[in-house]
Amino acid sequence: MPHRPRAVLLITGIQASGKSSVAQLVAEQLPMSVHLRGDLFRRMVVGGRADMTPDPSPEAVRQLQLRHRLTAEVADRYFEAGFTVVAQDIVLGSHLTEMADTVRSRPLLVVVLAPQPDAVAAREAGRAKNAYGDYSVADLDGALRGETPPIGLWLDTTDQTPAQTAAEILARAWTEAAV
Repeated sequence: MPHRPRAVLLITGIQASGKSSVAQLVAEQLPMSVHLRGDLFRRMVVGGRADMTPDPSPEAVRQLQLRHRLTAEVADRYFEAGFTVVAQDIVLGSHLTEMADTVRSRPLLVVVLAPQPDAVAAREAGRAKNAYGDYSVADLDGALRGETPPIGLWLDTTDQTPAQTAAEILARAWTEAAV
């Protein structure tokens, strides 16, 4: 395996784009690594949680920004302790540049998983959970492609397995995904 310097790798994309599976596979291939799931911070809120919706409340946006700041802070702490951090979460629109600015550790590698909407819909249909709630695949795909700044490495993973996507990230992120 080629040497890859320690980094914070942020994998983002819409629901059912493969973030969790791919992040785990990438982390498993690195010698000192952490798989940091940003959604854990959302699930820790027991009382008063305000989830994102197509028309989010100010509180939902505040909690999303808190979740992203917590993810960045924990990523920085693990990085400082000698780990490569593979963080994954849904980070779309201007939130992506905000999070990239919040992570202090460098290199910061951003990978955006962007399979075609019909592939995401098929993946979502095959899952036991419905991650979309009030959103449609088209809504989130529109936010991804139309509102998210084109930073980092964007991958169309429509025809890839999670293992193929992980291999492509390992082959390209350290040279093409730095922000």
